[in-house]
Amino acid sequence: MSKKKILLISHNFSPEPTGIGKYNGEMMDWLAANGNDCDVITTFPYYPFWKVQAPYKNRWYKKEVINYPASNAKLTLYRCPSYVPADPTGKKRIIQDFSYWTSMLWEVLRLAVNGKKYDLIITVAPPFHLAYLGLMFKKRFGSKLLYHIQDLQIEAAQDLNMLSSQKLFEKIYKIEKNILDKADYISSISEGMINKIKAKTDKEVFLFPNWVDTSLFFPLPSRHLLKTKWGFQITDTVCLYSGAIGEKQGLESILNAAELLVDIPGIKFVIGGSGPYKEKLIQLAASKKLSNVQFLPVQDKGVFNEFLNMADLHLILQKATASDLVMPSKLTTILAVGGVSVVTSPQNTSLFDLINKYDVGFAIEPENDELLADTISNAANNVNIQKKAENARLYALKYLNIDNVMLEFVNNTLN
Repeated sequence: MSKKKILLISHNFSPEPTGIGKYNGEMMDWLAANGNDCDVITTFPYYPFWKVQAPYKNRWYKKEVINYPASNAKLTLYRCPSYVPADPTGKKRIIQDFSYWTSMLWEVLRLAVNGKKYDLIITVAPPFHLAYLGLMFKKRFGSKLLYHIQDLQIEAAQDLNMLSSQKLFEKIYKIEKNILDKADYISSISEGMINKIKAKTDKEVFLFPNWVDTSLFFPLPSRHLLKTKWGFQITDTVCLYSGAIGEKQGLESILNAAELLVDIPGIKFVIGGSGPYKEKLIQLAASKKLSNVQFLPVQDKGVFNEFLNMADLHLILQKATASDLVMPSKLTTILAVGGVSVVTSPQNTSLFDLINKYDVGFAIEPENDELLADTISNAANNVNIQKKAENARLYALKYLNIDNVMLEFVNNTLN
């Protein structure tokens, strides 16, 4: 591949440890390490903590340059200030999305005035309307635009009743349709999401799944011995939820299942992460007097592989309304460490089908706390648990290795 000039426009980027920021950072790092000059227009890191992380200040624009001597390339970051709500309600998140757009617009105009040209512009949804900033470059310089969809934001907002006006949703869908029609490439992270996008446009939509670095996340020998590092007994069955802690995840189901299993010794629940809903969950667990639930912060990158390895079961919860609107990004690292998942997901969704087709966990209907508790209790003694763990690692190596995913991406967009 000859050297290309690539621009990413997205509100999330490294060093955010999870979610879209994590994948954006790894994607641009891979492209720069493979000889491409890359620019990123983004904000200051805030997710999943919902406050800008030190040493960043979020007061004004900031430029950072990372050089890649081995590939004779560089990665230039243009960080833009934005509104970050400490309590991200639906309306506040809408305001935040538009603050990104306004803040980044000035950076886009500055680069355009200075004659910056790119072979490929990547915009990542959500928020979906950032794509219009990419369309500005496309119109001025003839760049190719990739519209990559990590989350079907509009449908999710509709299901969560974030806006009450149906006419407003109709206008928003028309705006999105305009973006889909004008983009050169469209991609998304699962087959189910691709099918929903194809219902909106006649254009081809290619699969660009979230990946994992299988050299950083891998199964460890004698993983049960790691439990003592986090205060558990070696014989405990540790059920771990690790990720963003927001209202849409339906994490109160974990507490309800824990309450049903509280008298069974040795089954422990861990909720690890950060987010606006965490304090409410802590208060709910206290009111239920759940001695089998522990809350932990986001783990440092240096111990995260061990942290995932010490769990016997990984909990991935989706509400019934999710239905292929998102594909949990946490699943990739769980599979890489050979983790066995208990997943709540509607039938005939990408997530439900993946778990069953490749036998990497247990998929059950969502919002059924009794079934969740029974599945966890039975899974702890399932004779096929080790086979599922082996299947998970094999799936990650075959389908989620970052080099394989990014090479396919290059074939679809840069060759």
